[in-house]
Amino acid sequence: MVDYAIYTNQGGRKNNEDYVRCAKHGGAYCFILCDGLGGHEFGEVASMTVAESVAKRFEELGDSPDFLKEAFNAAQQELLDLQEQKDAKGAMKTTMVVLVVTESQIKWAHIGDSRLYHIYNDDSCFERTRDHSLVQLLADMGEIKEEEIRTSEDRNKVLRVMGNPWSGKSFDLSPILERDANHSFVLMTDGAWEYVYENEMLSLLASTESADSWLHAMEKKILERADMTKTDNYSIICVKTTV
Repeated sequence: MVDYAIYTNQGGRKNNEDYVRCAKHGGAYCFILCDGLGGHEFGEVASMTVAESVAKRFEELGDSPDFLKEAFNAAQQELLDLQEQKDAKGAMKTTMVVLVVTESQIKWAHIGDSRLYHIYNDDSCFERTRDHSLVQLLADMGEIKEEEIRTSEDRNKVLRVMGNPWSGKSFDLSPILERDANHSFVLMTDGAWEYVYENEMLSLLASTESADSWLHAMEKKILERADMTKTDNYSIICVKTTV
């Protein structure tokens, strides 16, 4: 069984540059979350363009061993081509996280500082994607503490995104998980994960019954902590898989 909930909110901003999507093919699911960068509506266009590129490919072709690699590369090229058409080279950029859940396997990929949290071992342990950002690099080097990523003045300096030409490293791919146990996932833009702490994700998962109730329990934390007159767009996708 796959139980999921999807939510996006413009927060205190005039426009919502986040974009969330769920695509289906047979009994398989593809969850997509993006956070556009660029302003002047360019971020909105970038996030929608790459998300719909991935969704369309999944709906038409379904999963394959190289689906994530091919989907990210195709979406990147589509966005670069659009920049040329719009005379907006380098102006349309976005993060992206993609989670694929089939009847037998789970895998994901990401680029930028939007995150995927994987919660496992009877909801007691978690792992997360590593942000492609300056503050994540500083934390990995031991120059700042992990918890300082949320409050650092440099937290918006993203090092890898869709829409910038890639030289060397680009998106990261996860190992493939077999669906032989229960797993839970949260995909979040930075406007969400800055206000929801990891211990809360686990405790709220344990105290709620559905993906929807889990999601809105986490949104409550955002509303309690963020200044809603100026906070960033925030988006969340919750996914619970059971065998």
